[in-house]
Amino acid sequence: MELSLSNSSSFRFRRYDFVPRLHSFSGLGSFHTFSSNKSISVRRPLIWRQPRLLRIKAQTAIDGNSSDDFIIEDVPHLTYFLPDLPSYTNPLKRSQAYAIVKKTFVNPEDMVAKEIIVQKDSPRGIHFRRAGPREKVFFTPEEVRACIVTCGGLCPGINTVIREIVCGLKNMYGVDDVLGIQGGYSGFYSKNTLNLTTKVVNDIHKRGGTFLQTSRGGHDTKKIVDNIQDRGINQVYIIGGDGTQKGAAAIYKVIDKSFGFDTAVEEAQRAINAAHVEAESVENGVGIVKLMGRYSGFIAMLATLGNRDVDCCLIPESPFYLEGPGGLYEYVEQQLKENRHVLIVLAEGAGQEYVAQSMQAFQEKDASGNRLLLDVGLWLTQHIKDHFTNVRKMTINMKYIDPTYMIRAIPSNASDNIYCTLLAQSAVHGAMAGFTGFTVGPVNSRHAYIPINRVTETTNTVNITGRMWARLLASTNQPSFVHHCQTVREKVDKQTIDAINNMQINSI
Repeated sequence: MELSLSNSSSFRFRRYDFVPRLHSFSGLGSFHTFSSNKSISVRRPLIWRQPRLLRIKAQTAIDGNSSDDFIIEDVPHLTYFLPDLPSYTNPLKRSQAYAIVKKTFVNPEDMVAKEIIVQKDSPRGIHFRRAGPREKVFFTPEEVRACIVTCGGLCPGINTVIREIVCGLKNMYGVDDVLGIQGGYSGFYSKNTLNLTTKVVNDIHKRGGTFLQTSRGGHDTKKIVDNIQDRGINQVYIIGGDGTQKGAAAIYKVIDKSFGFDTAVEEAQRAINAAHVEAESVENGVGIVKLMGRYSGFIAMLATLGNRDVDCCLIPESPFYLEGPGGLYEYVEQQLKENRHVLIVLAEGAGQEYVAQSMQAFQEKDASGNRLLLDVGLWLTQHIKDHFTNVRKMTINMKYIDPTYMIRAIPSNASDNIYCTLLAQSAVHGAMAGFTGFTVGPVNSRHAYIPINRVTETTNTVNITGRMWARLLASTNQPSFVHHCQTVREKVDKQTIDAINNMQINSI
């Protein structure tokens, strides 16, 4: 899940002059750079290629040579569109809570590097604007009418984000007018709104799900814009996953992690532990646990690494096969002979091409544009059962657990609650400082404002040639399937694979 924001100064425009950016956050300014061999600060102006490209370069003179390898992927600011917009002193300057902070405000020149590991002579690379409170804000409390909407599927922590946006606006900036849009994007024009106060949201973080209710799809831009205009809304906070962020998102290439992730991994342990107990309590017990992971297997991978009882983890990024040397059937039989039980964890998106070919079915998409997945858990359970019963003439005891909806619906744990608070407060600081069209998230453990198009351009996936996946293979001792996957893919109907790959590309 991600959190996005748009500032919309609708009170300054006629209805159809104003087209708000409903899906992101922003930034502007100049900054300091330091040469690799000097401690002298060299200041250069930021050069905008085009106001809306959100990509700028700083040219820094180093030993007389021009270098433009410091790239900032920036986000819009209200002053780009309203140059005469007045600014005000941030009320945090008078806040009792922030009085103890030695440096209350983020330096406007602070940037966060996308890549933290670099070589001596490598380019300095892409940077994002650091999130946090600014000394100047562009709204007075009485000017603000904010709204919050939750869209798409559930995950732990949504209610915490809602609560902290409301409390952050009120307690840090004195904003009283916050609306809750009920029922997702379509709620802008088909549902009633709630007046959100700190009292109303006081204990919602203890509940699972979303206090505002949700839905998929419903992104009718014209109706949403008309509703925002009619209601006089000038700050829009959008909470959701990949489908929501495309309308305005899992886990992506830039952001370190999404909120709810730690809770999901922690809660998955309960299902894995239950499946392990069931499997080891009977002869030839086979435990299978299906976890969330439509296009990426991070939850399955980290839940496996954190558990240490799992014998095999299957994820979308790593194709697997069932029959032949080094296949899953062979590995399961080996584990049953050695340990009398086996435990398998798989992400919901794993093996979809094989499932589709077996069922001769192609998935449609849901209202958010996500591919509707076939149930790989039931498919794998049946195939393993049939193989050992009919081919190997072995009796196995199959135990299948799908905890997906239980995990999605629980409240967030302490770690995610803290993370959600930081996300919400960073969003509020950015909105009040006049940034717009941005997603907020941690980049190399520092919160940054990221252009929304950067977040939705590609999905973050597990690197199956990287160290983390190697650690999992070492932990489980499972086959990697890598050496045989090409041969196996050639056996699968090419038309089936092409169709599924096309659907996946179109839905990202």
